[in-house]
This record gives sequence, C-alpha cells and structure tokens, in this order.
Amino acid sequence: MKGNKIYSIFTGKCPVCHSGKMYKNNKVYSISQSLKMHERCSHCKTKFKIEPSFFYGAMYVSYAVGVAVAVAAFTVAYGMIGLGLKASFIAIVTTLIVMSPLITRVSRNIWINLFLSFDKSKV
Repeated sequence: MKGNKIYSIFTGKCPVCHSGKMYKNNKVYSISQSLKMHERCSHCKTKFKIEPSFFYGAMYVSYAVGVAVAVAAFTVAYGMIGLGLKASFIAIVTTLIVMSPLITRVSRNIWINLFLSFDKSKV
C-alpha cells in the first residue's frame, strides 16, 4: 500500500516517504495527546506544519467527513436496524461524539495529503 495517499491517511505516516510517523502518540482517544505532531518527519525531514495555522483548513475536511459519518450512522440506524427518527438522531449524535477524535485526526491527514505527495526517492 505504500505509495498510495490512502496509506498515509489511515496510518498517520509521512505523506512524502510513508515511513516516519506524523503524530507523537498513536492513541487517537488520548485527548490531550491526540493531535500533537512531530515538527518534521524522522525519516525524510519533511516539515509537517508547512505554515502557521496550516491545519485550520482541515476543519473544512472535518465537516465533510463528519457529514459522511452522520449519513452512515443514520442509514444504519434508520434504514438497516429500523429505529425511529428520534432514536436515529440519538445514534447520529452518539456516533459523532465517539468518533470526533478519529474524525479530527483523519481530517488532518487528508488535508496534509492534499498538499504533499509521495516521493519514491525519499523512501
């Protein structure tokens, strides 16, 4: 899978070399440590924070990912399980709360992968 943006997005690896880790802590649900990133890749020395406030753009990606998760939760709750509208709404809210740290991290990964590409020479 190395060489594919999806690999970098779902593993949290450097988008350039796919070897170094972007995050200091692998635990997504360690809330205080979840978004702490290395300044540079330990393998290829790529700078992750390209400019100040770079990851503010990930909020837009987070919105889209959150909507996709909410639609999936509604489809499962209402369409497949057959819950009522109120119960389905509660399922959506619960799913979004539980998945929020994961959505945030994946959104950051998607955002940085929009700007940096895999480079075989840096592997």
